[in-house]
Amino acid sequence: MFPQFGATAESLSKASTAVFRIGTDAHLYDDPEDVNISPLLDSKFDSEKCEALKRLLALIAQGFDVSNFFPQVVKNVASQSLEVKKLVYLYLLHYAEKRPNEALLSINCFQKDLGDTNPLVRAWALRAMAGIRLHVIAPLVIVAVQKCARDPSVYVRKCAANALPKLHDLRMEEHASAIEEIVGLLLNDHSPGVVGAAASAFTSVCPSNFSLIGRNYKRLCEILPDVEEWGQIILIGILLRYVIARHGLVKESIMFSLFNIDIDNLVQDESDITSNEEAGYAIDNSVSELGNMIFQCYIERPDEYLSRSSSTNRVAPNLDVSQFTSCSNDVVKILLQCTSPLLWSNNSAVVLAAAGVHWIMASKEHIKLIVKPLLFLLRSSPASRYVVLCNIQVFAKAMPSLFAPHYQDFFICSSDSYQIKALKLDILSSIATDSSISLIYKEFQFYLVSMCKMDRMIRGISTFSSYTDPDRRFAADTVAAIGLCAQRLPKMATSCLEGLLTLVGQEFFCGEIRSLDGEDDVLIQAIISIKSIIKLEPPSYEKVIIQLVRSLDKIKVPAARAMIIWMLGEYCSLGEIIPRMLGTVLKYLSWCFTSEALEAKLQILNTTSKVLLFIKGEDNLTVRKIWSYVIELAECDLKYDIRDRSRFLKKLLSNNLESHYGEKENSESQNRDLSFVLAECMLGGQTKALTIPSEPIDYRFYLPGSLSQLVFHAAPGYDPLPKPCSLPYTDFDQYDGAAMGDSDEEDPGTSGSLDEESASDYSSEQSISGSGEVSSRNESVSGNEGEDNADQLIQISDTSNVCDTGFQDLMSTKSLESWLDEPTRSSKGSVIEQSQLRRSSARITIGDIGSRVKPKCYTLLDPVNGNGLKVNYSFSSETSSISSHLVCLAVFFENCSLEPMFDIVLIDEDYSKISDSSNQTSPPTENTLKFHVDKPALVSMDEIPSLEPGQTANRTLLVRFHHHLLPLRLALFCNDKKFPVKLRPDIGYFVKPLPISIGDFRDKESRLPGMFEYMRSCTFTDHILELNKGSNSLTEDKFLVICETLALKMLSNANLSLVSVDMPVSANLDDASGLCLLFSSEILSNSMPCLITVTVEGKCSDPLIVSVKVNCEETVFGLNFLNRVVNFLVEPSVTHL
Repeated sequence: MFPQFGATAESLSKASTAVFRIGTDAHLYDDPEDVNISPLLDSKFDSEKCEALKRLLALIAQGFDVSNFFPQVVKNVASQSLEVKKLVYLYLLHYAEKRPNEALLSINCFQKDLGDTNPLVRAWALRAMAGIRLHVIAPLVIVAVQKCARDPSVYVRKCAANALPKLHDLRMEEHASAIEEIVGLLLNDHSPGVVGAAASAFTSVCPSNFSLIGRNYKRLCEILPDVEEWGQIILIGILLRYVIARHGLVKESIMFSLFNIDIDNLVQDESDITSNEEAGYAIDNSVSELGNMIFQCYIERPDEYLSRSSSTNRVAPNLDVSQFTSCSNDVVKILLQCTSPLLWSNNSAVVLAAAGVHWIMASKEHIKLIVKPLLFLLRSSPASRYVVLCNIQVFAKAMPSLFAPHYQDFFICSSDSYQIKALKLDILSSIATDSSISLIYKEFQFYLVSMCKMDRMIRGISTFSSYTDPDRRFAADTVAAIGLCAQRLPKMATSCLEGLLTLVGQEFFCGEIRSLDGEDDVLIQAIISIKSIIKLEPPSYEKVIIQLVRSLDKIKVPAARAMIIWMLGEYCSLGEIIPRMLGTVLKYLSWCFTSEALEAKLQILNTTSKVLLFIKGEDNLTVRKIWSYVIELAECDLKYDIRDRSRFLKKLLSNNLESHYGEKENSESQNRDLSFVLAECMLGGQTKALTIPSEPIDYRFYLPGSLSQLVFHAAPGYDPLPKPCSLPYTDFDQYDGAAMGDSDEEDPGTSGSLDEESASDYSSEQSISGSGEVSSRNESVSGNEGEDNADQLIQISDTSNVCDTGFQDLMSTKSLESWLDEPTRSSKGSVIEQSQLRRSSARITIGDIGSRVKPKCYTLLDPVNGNGLKVNYSFSSETSSISSHLVCLAVFFENCSLEPMFDIVLIDEDYSKISDSSNQTSPPTENTLKFHVDKPALVSMDEIPSLEPGQTANRTLLVRFHHHLLPLRLALFCNDKKFPVKLRPDIGYFVKPLPISIGDFRDKESRLPGMFEYMRSCTFTDHILELNKGSNSLTEDKFLVICETLALKMLSNANLSLVSVDMPVSANLDDASGLCLLFSSEILSNSMPCLITVTVEGKCSDPLIVSVKVNCEETVFGLNFLNRVVNFLVEPSVTHL
């Protein structure tokens, strides 16, 4: 190549390779028969031993057998060099099974290394011992694993977890309990790395021993986001299976609504049905059957599916309603909360695993959380896109409304492979709605037009005469998708038919010469789609059938011609034009019968027979002659299928022909014989609208994110979900007590105490179990023996004078006497006793009150002043991440007029003028707000481009008010018209919730006495209406109603956090005196605490005297806030219960 330098291409290549090998161990692979390995193993220098061991490992990697060096390698296991020791361990792991006797000689060294001060040495020793899979040393390995499972090093404990599956593979039943005990110990570990390895060991060792999960359920959920990615996938599956086996499936989930359960035991969600119908979804039996099949396959093993599919009764067994739980269950809540952050993981497999949990367990309202993460994964690698689309395909078929608003994300890209294109087309045809079908149909047309243009270009290039491309199959799939959309949405059937007929009429489909492969598939699929649309309402598409029949002389594809001929015979009696043209068409078909393909000949025979059977009048004789002629041609055909069909039809209709010959004499008196009835049943046409029954679904679905879902069969290791509530009831108490409570090792002092306040939502079920124990110890106090406490609205979680001796110390004797309805004593004594009893109260927790809070809505612009535009707003409990001075509002726009509205935007005029003067076009940010602290600012909202009549739109505003009492002047623009409006502040949302314990509340309250304490009293009457609704007269029920009404009234008008509710234990059944509610918050602008104490005096059935106390360091704000609280407590409101 460069002769002047004396170099060749071969020499330069060798030189380049040599340069790249500098500083690497590539030279170890050069000489496989190196005889220097043995002396190097016996060397006194660790560097030479390392060189020899590396050469051995290189030879092993190349497939050479170097087991003859085993004795020399084993004696180096006691080396003090970490590198030598690690290489020796790797060699021993490879040849331990081939040389077991020599491997046993190193066990003593392994056991010695287990006590080394270096955690790496301990971990390597354990890994080497577990890798020597010999039953002789299995007991020693179990002892070593037990020791390392309690090692202070995280890496050693992780290696202990990884060693457990190797021990399990030895099939030692006598040590199974010991191995499971170690798994439980490692699952209780505080290190995320150890927990991930322990979860992997759990799936291999004891995947059905959910008692280990129940003991550590809360900790596993809390540590899940910190576990390594592949460990997260395994741990998510374990937690999901535990929740289903323990508590069952969720009633509010999409799985429950799709599954065929006894309707009498369910309450149908009419709002969801109405919303789906308004959105334009085609809700039919096929969707429900598909959802039923998906649900059943999730919990059905492959052998059960095969046995059910092979039997005559393919109906899946129904589940009992008792096998379902509510999404408000704390165990389900924790699982959904801990997996929600993982929806945005960097690992697509983790996202699919988390999405699978929400798909199965989340309610229909919260299942939308999985949509955007899954759509984000479509921007990843092609392999990941295919996996994600396979799962989205199942989601979209079972719940089309989930991805319907995001249909544009499934439009085809030029870089997509054919497999991805096919999946996207299937998804688009499943999620199309009345509002989106027009754009989706245009997109389908664009795909077909692009394909046609490419065809014309390729036809002009002779070198591409044998051109084949997956776009051919893609075009056929596009045509099939158009047909599916037309069937699901009948409103678009006419437009889709016009496009399909235009496609059928293209020259390159109908011409004699077709040089491209795949054109037949496109034409055939177009005819199939047209046929499926015509079946829905044949009388409306008579002209379509006529147009297809007229194109028979142009279409030369045998399958397409056969389908058109079939439609002619099927609808031969439809309308007025088709019966009159039958004679001419049949003459043409009989004339070209000999040149037709097999499928076309069979359809010509069937069609002539159908026409002969049903035609009446003058054309009967002509059709009979044509039929006889075609039968004679078919009897002489070379294909035996044609000959057999002709003989069958001739025998079937011969008696019919004879009866027709005698019809002139007595046509009305003669009855049709049996052959005519049989022929009519077999060859009868369809002229009325047909409701196509859904075909039975025989294919199987698998869990989201699993390999089986991609390969469509149960891959090795696939395990379906356990049967709902399959765990025995005898173990429930153990699970509940362990799953929700902290372990004794962490905090033994809090396990039996009832006065601990928990700020975390994870501890909410602890109060449930605690209340269950209280009620079981004293049946007279509970008053509701045998009920399940999981669905109660409140649970007793604390009292004002708590002791550790049990429930008898929670209340005084006099309190218990009052609960037992003992006779009252003297009036003077009762007054003294009541004053004492008022100081005795039970602290309760109102369950799930946040979901019932409905903020008050205000009018910003009414339709009269806004030319039909109605604008309401409500203050949101959310806080801004931009600035602490901003208040969040939810604004609702509604078009009440009969004309559409455009360009709707809400701006701050003063701020926009300042921005225009300074040539600022960007929206205000944190820096901008700092420069205008004294003036109100409005973060620019997203403009509403259009609003159709009756349509609504929501926007979120971030506003900084000048003062908590002064309104903000804004300008609303709509259709280029300006509407001045005033946004009035609500001081109740100038604070944000401050979740604190009761102890912290009392501590902060003690620091704000005197001048920082403000009190007012008012009359509260909202509870009377709620009491009149119910028929119960129990005292605790009245107290609960008062507590809930007060709490909802406070939380619906101010952004507060409910700290505690103290319910009095009173001797008077109708006395609510002593009821106390504590709320906490902090001011947005300066984060100063603002505490509220609400106390109640009076009888339950009468108007109550409510005293409100506010503790706040800012005097002006505290007084105004107190006035606001008193005002909304006094004014009557619509109940939220």
